[in-house]
Amino acid sequence: MTRRSDSPDPTAGPAAPNPGTEHYFSEDPSVPEVRRPVTVALRGREVVLQTSNGVFSPRGLDKGTSVLLRNVPDPAGAELLDVGCGWGPIALSLAEAAPGARVTAVDVNERSLGLTRDNAAALGLGNVEVLLPEQVPADRRFDTIWSNPPIRIGKQQLHELLLRWLPRLNPGGSAWLVVQKNLGADSLQKWLAAELGESFRVSRHATDKGFRVLRVDRAA
Repeated sequence: MTRRSDSPDPTAGPAAPNPGTEHYFSEDPSVPEVRRPVTVALRGREVVLQTSNGVFSPRGLDKGTSVLLRNVPDPAGAELLDVGCGWGPIALSLAEAAPGARVTAVDVNERSLGLTRDNAAALGLGNVEVLLPEQVPADRRFDTIWSNPPIRIGKQQLHELLLRWLPRLNPGGSAWLVVQKNLGADSLQKWLAAELGESFRVSRHATDKGFRVLRVDRAA
C-alpha cells in the first residue's frame, strides 16, 4: 500500500511481477536493508530523514507526494490518517501540522513502518502511531486522510484499499488523494463518486505538474 503506479490507468489490471525483483509494496522485503540519509523539505521545513532500499522512492520525496503536500490545507480534527506511509513524509507532515492530533500511519511493508517510526522519533513527533492495516482498531474513524495511493497494485486491490479507508471518514471529514493525470485520475474520481454514494462528495481540488489532487468530503 505504499505508492505509485506503472499501469496506464487504475482500471487496468496489476502489472505482472518480474521474478526476482523486489517491489516497494512487498510486505517483507527480502533484500538486506541499507539505510541512507536524505534531506527533504516537508511543507517548507527542511529535515534529514532515513530511507532505505525495498521501499518506495528511497532517494527522496517523489513528485506525487510533493504535489500533495504543496496543495493540501492544514489537516483538521483529532484523528488523522496516512494510507501507504512509505518512509513517512506524509505522516510526518500531518504530525507537524497538527501536534495535538493522533496520526495513524499504515502500510503493508514492514520496512516502511520501521522507517516511519524511526523518522517520527528523530523529529520528536510522539503523535504518530505506525501500524499494519489489520492492526488499526476497527472502530477508529478519521477526520482527515492524506494519501498518495498505490495505483500499481492494480484495479481490484486499489478499489478495495480505497473502500477500506474512505468510508472511515467521520461526518464532516475530508480525504485528499494525489493521482497522476495520465494514470487515470479522472476515471478514478468518477468511480469514487459513483461508489461512495450520496453522503460523499468527490471533487478535483488541484492540478499540478501532471497530477490531480482529489478531495473526498463526507457530509456532516
